[in-house]
Amino acid sequence: MPEKPSFATGYHKQQVELVRQTCLYVATKIGDLLDEFVVVGGLVPSLLIPEKSLPPNEGVHVGTMDLDLGLSLALLDAHRYEELTLRLRRAGFEPDVNEAGNPTFQRWKIEPSPDLKVTVDFVIPPSLESDKGGNLRHIERDFAAVITPGLHLAFKDREKILLEGSTITGEKASRYVWVCGPGAFMVLKALAFGTRGENKDAYDLYYVIRNYGTGIDNIFDHLKPLLNEQETQQALQILQRDFSDPNSVGPRRVAEFLYAGPNEELQADVVGFVRELLIKCGSS
Repeated sequence: MPEKPSFATGYHKQQVELVRQTCLYVATKIGDLLDEFVVVGGLVPSLLIPEKSLPPNEGVHVGTMDLDLGLSLALLDAHRYEELTLRLRRAGFEPDVNEAGNPTFQRWKIEPSPDLKVTVDFVIPPSLESDKGGNLRHIERDFAAVITPGLHLAFKDREKILLEGSTITGEKASRYVWVCGPGAFMVLKALAFGTRGENKDAYDLYYVIRNYGTGIDNIFDHLKPLLNEQETQQALQILQRDFSDPNSVGPRRVAEFLYAGPNEELQADVVGFVRELLIKCGSS
């Protein structure tokens, strides 16, 4: 999978709009399967926190390069994935290829025109004791999903969001889609940061904590029902470890993402927001 840009300047408004249009297009195609999906990853902040809800001086989320869709295990239990892959193919999707030219069964692409391409990454919760995060669960011959610890929380904490406008093929449409809630998003992003330490993961965490709803209490309302989950406790430990000092890796990488270097004011702000959340969760 191509590496994500390490700096905000690598993300462009046109790309996030294409991803949003692709999400809407997928929603029009999978129809009665929508309850078995949840949008996760980099599109979540812009869906949970619409631009119109931001204060005048607050920047919009930089967006994402691709669409991440979480699959429920129920989809597999009922063998409805066969219908899913059939609809995806009929809609113009097919497995992408990596830099070596080999197919990537967990990442499908759509190219509605020669100059447009958007990829969709599929992820799935672990279901076996032997499942390891980051490995692939092969579901069909040419369809797979990345095993993602904590993903089941996105089905416990999710919000139904209305998408409307144009699809990536230029159609006008509106559909409600399930989007990972802010509590589960905190957990998934913290776990991701603990695994790969990417600048973008640290920024996504900070952006949602800072801007969701009317304050930290709104985030905590979503996290509270998840506190007894093993993955949530792991996430809180990561936040405590990596975001408690202005010069620790979390705040520094938020600053690196936004400013390509340290920024004392921003780093202190990151620590303040994370610390407040940790206190409410009883972890600081």
